[in-house]
Amino acid sequence: MKLLTLEDLKAMQPDIIFNSGTIENNPEGIDTESLSWVAVRGGIYDWAIYAAPGYVNFDWISKHGDKVYDEHLIKKLVPCDEEAFGMYRY
Repeated sequence: MKLLTLEDLKAMQPDIIFNSGTIENNPEGIDTESLSWVAVRGGIYDWAIYAAPGYVNFDWISKHGDKVYDEHLIKKLVPCDEEAFGMYRY
């Protein structure tokens, strides 16, 4: 995926999943369960990433998943410039 910009966010329709994936949840070599995640554009050019353990339906994650708050992980999952990152909904 290319670097997410504020212009990209403005061009998107509200409330859509614009990126998704699965990563290994293995920060210290103990937990091997994967995390599925989605990046969702909000209503006012804002956005957020939600995650859930395992291979869960992406639509379900967007409604019921846990919000990602770690800046390093956010930028790893969705590379973005500082202006777009400033629109991340904490």
